[in-house]
Parts: sequence; C-alpha cells; structure tokens
Amino acid sequence: MPSTPTPPAPAAPAPGSTPPAEAVTPLVRGVTVLRRLTEADGTLSLSALERSTGLARSTVDRVTATLARMGYVRLDGRDALLAPRLMELGNAYLSALRLPALLRTHADALADTLDESVSLAVGDGDGIRFIHQATRRRAMSLSFRIGDLLPAERTAPGPLFATAWDERDWARWRERRAADPADHGFPAVPPREDPAAGQDLARHAERAREQGWFLDDQLIEPGLVALAVPVHGTDGKIACVASVVSHTSRHSAESLRDTVLPRLRATVGAMEHELLSAPGPTAAAPQPPSGLASWTGDSKRELGREFIESLARGLTVLTAFGEGRDELSLSAVAEATGLARATARRALITLEHLGYVTVRERAFRLTPQVLNLGFPPLSRTTLASIAQPHLAALTRRVHDSASLAVLAGDEIQYTARVATSRIMNVNITVGTRLPAYPASLGRVLLAGLPDGERAAWLARADPAPLTSRTVTGHRELAAVLERAGREGYSLVDEELEEGLRAVAVPVRDGAGRVVAAVNVAMHSSRRTPEECVSEVLPELRATVAAIESELHITGRFTRVPVA
Repeated sequence: MPSTPTPPAPAAPAPGSTPPAEAVTPLVRGVTVLRRLTEADGTLSLSALERSTGLARSTVDRVTATLARMGYVRLDGRDALLAPRLMELGNAYLSALRLPALLRTHADALADTLDESVSLAVGDGDGIRFIHQATRRRAMSLSFRIGDLLPAERTAPGPLFATAWDERDWARWRERRAADPADHGFPAVPPREDPAAGQDLARHAERAREQGWFLDDQLIEPGLVALAVPVHGTDGKIACVASVVSHTSRHSAESLRDTVLPRLRATVGAMEHELLSAPGPTAAAPQPPSGLASWTGDSKRELGREFIESLARGLTVLTAFGEGRDELSLSAVAEATGLARATARRALITLEHLGYVTVRERAFRLTPQVLNLGFPPLSRTTLASIAQPHLAALTRRVHDSASLAVLAGDEIQYTARVATSRIMNVNITVGTRLPAYPASLGRVLLAGLPDGERAAWLARADPAPLTSRTVTGHRELAAVLERAGREGYSLVDEELEEGLRAVAVPVRDGAGRVVAAVNVAMHSSRRTPEECVSEVLPELRATVAAIESELHITGRFTRVPVA
C-alpha cells in the first residue's frame, strides 16, 4: 500500500514576511536565488540576480559560489546557470510521494494509445503542480513541464482538487485572485488577457463534484482543451489527477470528452488498483551519516568566507527524504544528514516557513513546492547539455578535442563537442555523421548493444578499408567489439583517417544501458597509444563518471533526450 499522499502545501510566505527567530538567513537567501533562477528559466547574470533578489552583490557572489560548490549551479563568466544535480531535491519529493513511480507506466501507455499528451498533477495550495508528463512531439506540442505550477481555475484538474477545499482554502484563492488577477505569479501560463475572468471556480468545482471529471475548454489559452479525472488513494481522498490534453485542431472539447473519457476512466481505475495493491514503502534502514558535516567543513577551509556552510547544510536536509522516508522525525533527519539536532531543527524551521516542508505530530514531510527549486527548466535537459561543460573541462585538462556521440543506425552522430584551438585540429562539428565500425565512439556504442542486435549488425555490416589499418574482417571486428565491451573503452589508431588517434568510453543511463559515448581525439604525433591509455583514459573515465552521475539524477523522473 503506498504512502499517504502529501497534504496540500501551505501558501508560500508573502514577500517580505518575517521569518521565525530561529530561521537560517543564508538558507532563505539561497532559496531566493534558486527561485529567481527557476523563474528566469535557469539562467541569470549575477547583476540580474542582485536586482531581482535585493541582495548585496557580495552576498549573491557568496551564495552562488556555495551553490556551485554543491553542483546546484554552474558559473559561466558573469552568468549563473542551474545545474542538473539540483534535481536531486525534486527527486527527493517525487520519491517520497511514490505516485510517479507507481503510475507513470499507466500514463505513458494511455498517451501512446490516444496519441495525446497525458499529465499527472497534485494540488499545491490554490494551484496544481505537474508530477509527470507524457507529451507528444508535434509542431504544436504541450510546453508544460514537471514541476510547473498553474492556477487552479485555469486547468482541468483544478476544480477537482477544489472539491476538497475548506473555507480557508477558498479565502486564500480569493486573496490571490485579488492580488494577481492577471496570473503574473504563474510563469508557466500566459498572462490572463481579461483579469476579470476566472471567477467561476466554485461553479466548476460543483460540476466536477457531480460528474466525477472536468472538461477544460480553452481555460488556459485559446486552442488548448483538456479532460481530467481524479485518482483516489487508499484513504478515499484525491491522490492526484490524470489529464489528457489536446488542441482544437485535433479535438473540440466535446469530441475529446466523447473519445477519451471511457479510456481515461479505465486508466484511472488501473491506477487506483495499482495504489491499492502496491506494497507499502520499505521502511528505510537508519541512514548512515552522509558526510555532509565533514564535506562542508572541508569546503569552508578551501573556499573561506565564499562558502556558506549553513546554506549547504540546509538544502541538503531536503535530500534526507525519499522512498520509504516520506515522513521523518527531527532525529531521523539529523541521523540521515550527520548534522547536529540543533542544526537540523533550524533548517527544518526555515524550510517550513518557506513552504517546503510541513510538520504534523512531530513528523516532517516535503511539499510539492520543492519542485519549484529548479525542476521545471531542468526537466527538459538533454544529454548534450549535461555533457557540454564536462567536455570543456576535459579538453582543458588534456588539451585535445572531446566529443559526445550516439549511435544512428550504422553510423555515429556527434551531439556535443569541444575542440581545441590548435592550427591542426580534428574537423568535426555537432551533427556530423561517420561510419561506426572504424571509430572509437562507434566501437564502444556497438559493443554496448544487446548480443542479438550486435550479431545482427555484424551480419549485415559491409566494412570498407578507409586506411591501411582499418579492421574490416567480420571475425576481427567481432573480437574488437568484444574487447571494447570487456575493457570498457576503445582505442582506434589511424583506422578512420591517417594520423588520427582516439580513445572512447561508453556513457550508461540509470538502467546500465549504453546510450552514448565520449572520446578524446588527437593527431597521432601528440601521444603514443600507450600514453593515450595511461594519460587520457583516466581523465576520460572521470569525465564520463561525472556525466553519468548527472544523467542518472536528471533521468530518474524525466526522459532525457540523448540525440
């Protein structure tokens, strides 16, 4: 049986609201910086952060330096960019919630059957927040992302969640509508053209209560229609809402209802059965101290006043939660992070004030607002964008070009690349395709294929000699691929082109599948083959380990495009 769904989050504190006396001020400032970067779609200059947060430039510099040390932002000249590792905070919430893990297979199957986008959303205050998206790739496709917050009155799920509101919830909604009639506080939706509109939520909620579903006829923007059905948890309350979203070029609101409602109800029934029959979360064993205290101490000694220990410790408190750890006591949080109880307590008080945790009967839970810390812009991250800064760092260390490529049929296609500034350089750009069999990248990608697919490739391959060194015999190629798979790398010496030497390592996703490869290529006069293995290969493997770490974090609840 799955854990109880997270209760609706309290409203975030109003701007300028007074934090409690025990709040950790650097943590408040760090969260503010992350939220501003999220609202700006992931990138802001340091000067813009200074203006948007109201913080002194020296404070912005210290906060971003600390976040960069944590791997949560990347500093690129005068800009700060959200980094994929930040998604571990949102992953902690989604893991504790369990709904995406239990229900996404059903949502994805429905999207495939209908060829329409399907979403799962939870209530968040007087709005709704997406926890899963199965979108269709079209010229006109849905732009909503996991973590996006929408006003309840402009969505199909909103009236369904509003059926459970009490008077305080309605008062909060009316207050927000009066303060922000154009919905500027919801960057995921276009501003409301008619600020006076949107007052029909109570009537829509009553209709949703009577029907057990709700049809959105272009409430968000012209042309967008959606149908939503609630998914009830084992306690009988709405755990989340499943929606099918389409465009009026494909469906009118009525045809969407007539075509989709039976299948959506059937899918929701399967989801509810999944929730009912799923075993409860495995009670998490006591977590060993994470080493946070020693890591922050080491970082402080290395960076001095540029590193803010209390900010790093406060954010890491969020990662104490997860599957089987949806509710934690203060002692459990302190034990999981290795922090003193007093330190963990102040961090939790601050996070509760900011709306990221709730507490009931001395048990702390994460709220959906945790997804507001970078998850929406980062949920569209590609493997190429993950790899690019790591390739740049690798190139700086080895002083040779580094590339990322994927397998495209019998060829490799370059998807990211950082070249050196030598007079003689390897002339390859993103998008370039080369035959797989004589390339280091191609060989580790072919070696990573399942046995049957690799055998099928060998059976149809017709390799031609590109240089006097190119391996073309099927038996020899099979041995080369077997060795690449066994040793975890491929060194190709002047087989693709005379004078070109390259070494490559595979990139694996969270399931262990080879999805891409990274190589370093150079002129043969730069290093001997032995030096490539002794000098370049360790750096290459370290780079791939860093890429894989971020890929696994990013891909835990989202699909990361590899090509």
